[in-house]
Amino acid sequence: MPKGIFNVPIAENEPVLSYAPGTPERDELKAQLKAFKETEVDIPMYIGGEEVRTGNKVSMHPPHDIKHCLGYYHQGDETHVYKAIDAALEAKPAWENLSWEHRASIFLKAAELVAGPYRQKLNAATMLGQSKNAFQAEIDAACEFADFLRFNVQYMTEIYADQPESAPGMWNRVEYRPLEGFIFALTPFNFTSIAGNLPSAPALMGNTVVWKPSKTAVYSAKVLMDIFKEAGVPDGVINLVYASGPVTAKVIFEHPDFAGIHFTGSTGVFQGMWKTIGENIQKYKTYPRIVGETGGKDYIFAHKSCDALAVATAIVRGGFEYQGQKCSAASRIYLPESRWEEIKGYVGAQLAEMKMGDPEDFSNFVNAVIDESSFNKLSGAIDAAKASDEAEVIFGGNYDKSKGYFIEPTIVLTTNPKYDTMEEELFGPVVTIYVYKDAEFEATMDVLDTTSMYALTGAIFSQDRYVAEMMTKRLTHTAGNFYINDKPTGAVVGQQPFGGSRGSGTNDKAGSAINLMRWVSPRTIKETFVPAKDYKYPFLAE
Repeated sequence: MPKGIFNVPIAENEPVLSYAPGTPERDELKAQLKAFKETEVDIPMYIGGEEVRTGNKVSMHPPHDIKHCLGYYHQGDETHVYKAIDAALEAKPAWENLSWEHRASIFLKAAELVAGPYRQKLNAATMLGQSKNAFQAEIDAACEFADFLRFNVQYMTEIYADQPESAPGMWNRVEYRPLEGFIFALTPFNFTSIAGNLPSAPALMGNTVVWKPSKTAVYSAKVLMDIFKEAGVPDGVINLVYASGPVTAKVIFEHPDFAGIHFTGSTGVFQGMWKTIGENIQKYKTYPRIVGETGGKDYIFAHKSCDALAVATAIVRGGFEYQGQKCSAASRIYLPESRWEEIKGYVGAQLAEMKMGDPEDFSNFVNAVIDESSFNKLSGAIDAAKASDEAEVIFGGNYDKSKGYFIEPTIVLTTNPKYDTMEEELFGPVVTIYVYKDAEFEATMDVLDTTSMYALTGAIFSQDRYVAEMMTKRLTHTAGNFYINDKPTGAVVGQQPFGGSRGSGTNDKAGSAINLMRWVSPRTIKETFVPAKDYKYPFLAE
């Protein structure tokens, strides 16, 4: 038991390294990329204390260099999911009874490993496996994951410190118990930090976890697991499996000890899982926690008073960083007619300078999309826009998968604010612009509000403060993360807690105490020092 009330180190955001020519981090990263490219890895599942190899090996290839083999992972089946659940339940009593400061120490150590000796391994794995450039990998895999780990420890202590008042003669207290059962973490390909946070946040609060990563991000998930193991996460606390989605879901959602899911992915998958959980609700020992962030159709809306160059830069960065494969990526743009030509000129000038290719060439801003399925969806949308009477491709529009899954940064101009690419989440480097008449400014906000099922991120641009306030109020429910005069991407842990509502998820704000509260079940304890010994109250007297 603790012998003191301990203060954890104050969380600070991990500094982002520049990787400019001549910097040591650039040389270290290039060396790590070379080492990884020269080695084929064999990646097992991790269940309890065991490395599990099935012999059913699946090859891994960089999306930008599909003929190169990074190695193989061992595909599992339902028996491995059952074993992972058993391992999580077996590990749970010791883990949840471990003093909180020792759980904190493990994940604080993990943060130091991420920021230090594993930094370039995690960055290089993300660059090769998920086709991210050096800067995007740095802000994601190294910095954001270290931030999640450090800030979550601080938020945990703040939650534990939130205690009720006590009247004279009694002591009231609340203990924040981990949930009863196991947690399922289902993680996406696009952010290594999210892949690390979804299992580690519930684990920090005393839960044990079955973790299934995206099949297109197993390469970096292995590095994350190496970090957890070296940091001292006990066997069985986080179990990593690679069974198929439907197989895993069937086992997980029919198990009586299923206590919650931590998810980032598509709306369709999330809604399907929610439905299944509802249908199985009578099977569970408790009501499972359902926490999910499910994407967006994120917008930029500019007023005629905007700074045109700032708007153009937000479109280019917000729409095309990491090939638009961010849940927060700008994909629908509303611009005033009076400023359109000026903004268009700036956008065109920036796109003309932009290079696309292998992330190992640090001069490439844009890399490949994640897989062939994504490539086909995006190229199909581009072809449809080229053929449409309501749209035209004004920048980009080319694509090629002969070497890798490359989609050129593409801008579609539409005359219909309800055109398909203004509503459908494409998850790629395709941005659609609608130019509205200045006099229809307020009506266009109504169009924006009713166009998409999503409400994740949004950005407004105005140099008129009265207009900025009016837009902020009018667009209240259109975004869980709202930006004024900035692009709608780049939320920082501890600064902008991240999440949206409507079709974008449960808005449980990753990177805040709000999220960690979802992984505990509070118990209120009232202790009376001198209890009553007579049933009668004073009002009963004559």
